[in-house]
Amino acid sequence: MIQLPLSKLSNVGTTIFSQMTQLANENEAINLSQGFPDFMPDSELLNHVDHFIKKGFNQYAPLGGMIGLKEEIARKIENSHQAIYHPDSEITITAGGTQAIFTAIASFIKKDDEVIIFEPAYDCYEPTVDLFGGIVKRFEMKAPDYEINWAEVKNLVSEKTRMIILNNPNNPSGKILKEHDLQELIELVKGTSILILSDEVYENIVFDGKQHVSICRYPELKERSLLVASFGKLFHVTGWKVGYCAAPKGLTEEFRKVHQFNVFCVNTPIQLALAEYMKNDEHYTYLSQFFQEKRDFLRKGLAGSSFELLDCEGTYFQAVKYDKISDKNDFDFASELTIHHKVASVPFSSFYKNKLNENVIRLCFAKKQETLEKALENLSKL
Repeated sequence: MIQLPLSKLSNVGTTIFSQMTQLANENEAINLSQGFPDFMPDSELLNHVDHFIKKGFNQYAPLGGMIGLKEEIARKIENSHQAIYHPDSEITITAGGTQAIFTAIASFIKKDDEVIIFEPAYDCYEPTVDLFGGIVKRFEMKAPDYEINWAEVKNLVSEKTRMIILNNPNNPSGKILKEHDLQELIELVKGTSILILSDEVYENIVFDGKQHVSICRYPELKERSLLVASFGKLFHVTGWKVGYCAAPKGLTEEFRKVHQFNVFCVNTPIQLALAEYMKNDEHYTYLSQFFQEKRDFLRKGLAGSSFELLDCEGTYFQAVKYDKISDKNDFDFASELTIHHKVASVPFSSFYKNKLNENVIRLCFAKKQETLEKALENLSKL
């Protein structure tokens, strides 16, 4: 029998999100693990999609995306962050945020280039760097505050450092970067050619009157940054897989060289529908309040339990410590919670390369009220 060669990612298994969702399905558990809403998007948006499909807009879009959508994105960024991107030459529509991240890394990371990431980290960063021969340097943010010690980050920088990847607000911790973090980053990259990949897919979900501080607010960072965002998080349509990358013209040109051989272009009628829907800013400016009500409902429901609630400044994920309930590691506890208590979560150790266990799990609250009520009924018994 032929011995087939191993793939370039032979050490990578099924994602923790798929594992926990499968376990939830097998045990008929309430799925607070995978980060997707269980409620319908706005019917107005769906009607726009239907309109453009029936009008015949069903063929290839331009490589960079439909100009109307890119213009609306540019307007949104300017209004939100006072940063200007040229719609045609500096914004690219992508097949979701993950494809934008993959393409950004593929475009600029070569063999032995070093990439700094901050853990807990979304699971697509490191495998993609590995795929293109890069070397990951990790800074571990730890419970309960998940703060960044920038002096320690500076020690990770070398002449081989090619990119720094940020996730702000951070999935899974819900931490947001502050003004002082961005000032530290400005000093860190000053005088270097280090690129920044800023994953900001949860930018419109920030709580308690706090402000999302985007990378593009700072000219010194904007000129070297690729900013990634997602309509899946913005409009409750994660299955549509539409996002974008905003970057200076030179970086965008290189990004599109890879993008064209990856997906080339993205769903045409949905792009047109999104462009039409975005003309009303209220369709996304309400999100922080919308999800804060869900966050507060979950936190209030867990307040009298044995779970310790960690700060949640953004995203639609709540981190909780369970060490007063069990001494099991987080994967075993999350599995037990799914099987015996019918609530699926995600163990935080899966967001660390070394499987750091701090007895923390992640709960998704982007769910209908009745879903959260059922979950709280089960969790409050622990």
